[in-house]
Amino acid sequence: YTEDTWMKLRDAVSAIQNSTSIKYNLEELYQAVENLCSYKVSPVLYKQLRQVCEDHVQAQIHQFREYPSSSLDSLLFLKRMNRCWQDHCSQTIMIRSIFLFLDRTYILQNSLLPSIWDTGLELFRTHIVSDGAVQSRTVEGILEQIERERNGETVDRSLLRSLLGMLSDLQVYKDSFEQRFLTETNRLYAAEGQRLMQERDVPEYLHHVARRLEEENDRVISYLDQSTQKPLITTVEKQLLGEHLNAILQKGLWMLLDENRVCELMLLYELLNKVKGGLTALLQAWRDYIKSFGGEIVSSPEKDKEMVQELLDFKDKMDHVTQRCFQRNDTFINAMKEAFESFINKRPNKPAELIAKYVDSKLRAGNKEATEEELERILDKIMIIFRFIHECGAAFTSKLEGMFKDMELSKDIMIQFKQYMQNQSDPSNIELTVNILTMGYWPSYTPMDVHLPAEMVKLQEVFKLFYLGKHSGRKLQWQPTLGHAVLKTEFKEGKKELQVSLFQTLVLLMFNESDECSVEEIRAATGIEDGELKRTLQSLACGKARVLNKMPRGKDVEDADCFHFNSDFRHKLFRIKINQIQMKETVEEQVSTTERVFQDRQYQIDAAVVRIMKMRKTLSHNLLVSELYNQLKFPVKPADLKKRIESLIDRDYMERDKENPNQYHYVA
Repeated sequence: YTEDTWMKLRDAVSAIQNSTSIKYNLEELYQAVENLCSYKVSPVLYKQLRQVCEDHVQAQIHQFREYPSSSLDSLLFLKRMNRCWQDHCSQTIMIRSIFLFLDRTYILQNSLLPSIWDTGLELFRTHIVSDGAVQSRTVEGILEQIERERNGETVDRSLLRSLLGMLSDLQVYKDSFEQRFLTETNRLYAAEGQRLMQERDVPEYLHHVARRLEEENDRVISYLDQSTQKPLITTVEKQLLGEHLNAILQKGLWMLLDENRVCELMLLYELLNKVKGGLTALLQAWRDYIKSFGGEIVSSPEKDKEMVQELLDFKDKMDHVTQRCFQRNDTFINAMKEAFESFINKRPNKPAELIAKYVDSKLRAGNKEATEEELERILDKIMIIFRFIHECGAAFTSKLEGMFKDMELSKDIMIQFKQYMQNQSDPSNIELTVNILTMGYWPSYTPMDVHLPAEMVKLQEVFKLFYLGKHSGRKLQWQPTLGHAVLKTEFKEGKKELQVSLFQTLVLLMFNESDECSVEEIRAATGIEDGELKRTLQSLACGKARVLNKMPRGKDVEDADCFHFNSDFRHKLFRIKINQIQMKETVEEQVSTTERVFQDRQYQIDAAVVRIMKMRKTLSHNLLVSELYNQLKFPVKPADLKKRIESLIDRDYMERDKENPNQYHYVA
């Protein structure tokens, strides 16, 4: 019985290998394998099956050894190899389905034995792909097809994807293909970089490099193994950019800046950011350009009448470049400031004199030439240029000296005031510190009247008497917008100190008297202007350190809201600084940022989609999106995923099911 059953199974395997019809029912064959295993002949059955498969695989090698070597026949060779591999895979799957019981019992229990599928891979690798001549011919053929594609020809990408998948599945991809591929890539782009740097101008060359990088990334998505991406892109960047850094900058940067080629400057920054030392070289060349161009503006007496306007225009242009092209990189912004400071001080006194005259003319003209807002903007820009001048004039210097002097005098005054307070018969529980700022030295601040607690008002009056007693004829004007305080507070967790603004102080002190306060009650009691009040309440009830609870909950403060003291507040620190609410990022800024980030990440999304579909073959839209969310390490919107899926369908990486549009199939 055992011998007869094996003969029946061998006939079935032979039929599968020769693509002829099987005489027996598959279920009958599966049962036959199970019966043989029950007779405890599994070791013999496994050995015989392996031998039959090995004999068949060995016989396949002859069709490759005597193949002609012309370039046309090279493609035919690859197609035959692919057909042989595809047939082998489908045959192995079919054979495994018949011998599944053997695979899941005897083979699984013996850790040293490879599964039927792994045995099939091992045999194909040992007897076909590891053959020196066959492997060499296969790899040479693949490299030839890739070179043709790089030269603009159309090649069969599905054939390359299948063959490289074969090398990967057989675990010979790195040793047999990748090393050769990277060597050839290095050779190709080394020659191309040398040639094109001679033939093309820099803008054209930059676009060519960007296109090449896009092509190579697309190649990884289409048919190369994902592990090849990093060394491949590094090789291209090194040969097309790294080896020609100085040439690109010397030949093209000044021209791009002179002509204000924003797109190419943006591309230049993005490309050089990928290369080691790229941004450092760009930074130095950018600094040199500013010094040279600005130096010509400042050092030409015949251009003195236009100097200030030219400096303003040049600064605007360079600001635009840093904002649009250099991604607001702080290093580039600081380098620009240093360069301006360098060239503007090469001609002593004259730039400062001309700036003063320019400001005088603008102020005299007033709103005849510009609106108040436009004039304000012009003066702001002039002040930026003015600050680059080392010697900014006696008036400016005296103001700066006056500010430092105020701070020193304030320290002395506070020492005297503390001594004064110790001699008072009714000392205050509040410790007051005052900075005396001389008007004219400091920026002007809009006065704002608020309702201070009686203890604070009393202490202000004490200080006023003390100060005016020493300096008669002076006037004190309090600035509540600049004030701050440290409040001692008791929560259930224990005592804490809150470092807060004066406005926050006035709000919090109300909860000494009441457990609940409405917005209207707080506004009436404190006298704080409406906009400031709502931001202050937000900082106390909607920020990280919520010492107040807001009802109803929400991020924004409305007139109908009520506030309670949060006695359950907890914090690891003893002294907690509660910051004011910052201005929110605009919707336009958020959209712009999201779009830029998505552009950078679309290749990763494409690669993830192809990787998942290659493994799963068929997936519904929802399952594919779910898989993508698991694999991608960054947040992404469903609409953006849908766009990338549509793009891959358009490029024939996958297709929709004809009957169910929400089902996708991988295009092998």
